[in-house]
Amino acid sequence: MTVSQVARDGGTIAYEVHGAGPLVVLAHGMGENRAAFRHLVPLLVAAGYRVASIDVRGHGDSSPHWPTYAPAEVGGDLLAVVRELDGGPATLVGSSSSGAGVVFAAADAPELVSGIVQLSPFVSQPKPNPVMRALQAAVLRSPRLFGMFHRTLFPCGRPADDAAYRKELVARLRGRMDAVRGVVAPVDPHWTARAREVRQPVLVLMGTKDPDFPDPGAEARAARRQFAVAEARMIADSGHYPHADQPDATAADLVEFLAVTARA
Repeated sequence: MTVSQVARDGGTIAYEVHGAGPLVVLAHGMGENRAAFRHLVPLLVAAGYRVASIDVRGHGDSSPHWPTYAPAEVGGDLLAVVRELDGGPATLVGSSSSGAGVVFAAADAPELVSGIVQLSPFVSQPKPNPVMRALQAAVLRSPRLFGMFHRTLFPCGRPADDAAYRKELVARLRGRMDAVRGVVAPVDPHWTARAREVRQPVLVLMGTKDPDFPDPGAEARAARRQFAVAEARMIADSGHYPHADQPDATAADLVEFLAVTARA
């Protein structure tokens, strides 16, 4: 495994590349790192794609502290990787909090983006009650508590290597919880304000049992409606991370979508 770095204003973004073919760039959600896609990458490579998985700013092997973690900047990081690899137009895949970043990237540089995929995106900012707000504040300051919270996002079963992955995840978060808070902090403009500017094909993927939403299907449809051209699909028996708990089903939907973006 070779880890590469691309320079950005404020630090460097780490990424690794596997395979050959049209470029797909994967961006994980808050608190995770590029290993979140460890089960999905081989499937996309086998399907004939060049896959770059990044460490979102502040996470993994990317620089630890940034002046901003706004989704517009995360989108800029994705575009920087595409340019570095001379791989555009690329399909960008954003999980959870990174689902916002891919929208900004597609709107800001349509010549570099052939399509985007949102995995488990948040259409609106969650509004927890006071007790949940206090718990959330604690989770976003403690790697150990975040690891415990992360485990709850797999209500239908976890990968066989999940315990080892989470142990490393928690270790990598020490001294980096500002990034975890930063990527989910409210910011203007919200990604929904830019969604109508996206003219590329869009796929929204959501687990049917995603515990982050009272009605995952409704959330997926709400995300789909933000775009001019979009499709929403549900991954059966999956939680917040379909690429981890149902990688085969997720890869099948992605490969079908990638065939569409290749023609776009």
